[in-house]
Amino acid sequence: MSQQLYSLFCEHLSEHKQRRFDEVARARTRHFTVVLEDIYQSQNSSAILRSAESFGVQDLHLIENTHPFFHYQRISKGASKWLTLHHYHQAKDNTRACFESLKAQGYHIAVTHLNEKTIPLQQLDFTKKIALVMGTELTGASETATELADSLVSIPMVGFTESLNVASAASIAMHYATEKIRADKQIPWSLTEEEMLEVKLKWARNSIYWWEKIESDWNANHEF
Repeated sequence: MSQQLYSLFCEHLSEHKQRRFDEVARARTRHFTVVLEDIYQSQNSSAILRSAESFGVQDLHLIENTHPFFHYQRISKGASKWLTLHHYHQAKDNTRACFESLKAQGYHIAVTHLNEKTIPLQQLDFTKKIALVMGTELTGASETATELADSLVSIPMVGFTESLNVASAASIAMHYATEKIRADKQIPWSLTEEEMLEVKLKWARNSIYWWEKIESDWNANHEF
């Protein structure tokens, strides 16, 4: 049914747009994902969305314990319309809820944090599905996040400055991780055919102003 609906949407998309959807969907991954815990500066959240979309990371998980997630379309260049955003803001402990959900999906939770147990990002086992957690500005990851983490990681630096802006750190980590997994032929990093169809349907809906009428008419003709 989804394939039939997407074929109907394609009648309203140029051939160039359809080819781009296919090309970009084939480069998308859910083997590596990013979690943002209480990021409150919209310039940072916008830049991270833009980097995630550029590097082919399909999902972002947004924990909103204290600060609601907000971004500027002007800075993110409309990246949110191509990504799948998961919001965690209704639980008593949104960080725990997010981590439990990701672990149930088979993710290894790697939290960016500096202490004696921290390992370099490069030492992570990327054959596993990795969820990289970036903590809030200034104070970093919460105590809950570090306690529930499977690994604590950092980006090695050789200068006097011991930390990076969260948007810069996220961009560097995403670039490294996506290059790493795509270079390993043994890692099933790409989306399944069903997942690719799912994201292409989302993209089509975001590209066709009258998609709701198209889908409504299609559903009316396919009721059982």
